Amino acid sequence: MEGWDPSTQSALTQIPLLSTRAGPRDGAAWTQRLKEEYRALIAYTSMNKAGDNDWFRIAAANPEGTRWEGSCWYVHNLRRYEFTLQFDIPVTYPATAPEIELPQIDGKTHKMYRGGKICLTVHFKPLWAKNCPRFGIAHALCLGLAPWLAAEVPILVDSGMVRHKDDEASSTEY
Repeated sequence: MEGWDPSTQSALTQIPLLSTRAGPRDGAAWTQRLKEEYRALIAYTSMNKAGDNDWFRIAAANPEGTRWEGSCWYVHNLRRYEFTLQFDIPVTYPATAPEIELPQIDGKTHKMYRGGKICLTVHFKPLWAKNCPRFGIAHALCLGLAPWLAAEVPILVDSGMVRHKDDEASSTEY
């Protein structure tokens, strides 16, 4: 955690680390891992709400916990920009981090792969690999998606690639 800003360090220390090394094909061990994932997500969400920093909603989209969907948002110039959030748990999880997708902004930035998958290769994936299996979904959101949104959304808004929903509604001609 050397070189990280104090708020990131504080957030990371409050998210419980996971201990079960199991993926979607591991039966009962995967069920245990999912319980740990939910505990970490609940702790992270509670911490964000307590600090008035609520910025995402997410839930498993299937009973197996291999598909996750929700939304995330970023406030820029006092306007909230909200995006659909989704990802699949890789078969090799937790050795492989999930690829977080924001399909609404697919193709609008170079820091994104086809299908709206955000680029986490250089900065986040080495950190994930070093902390496997202790990191989980909450850590991917905290250390992967949150900094990506902070870096990319202002640029996308200022360049006109992303528009606020109120601007889109007012520009429609009848």
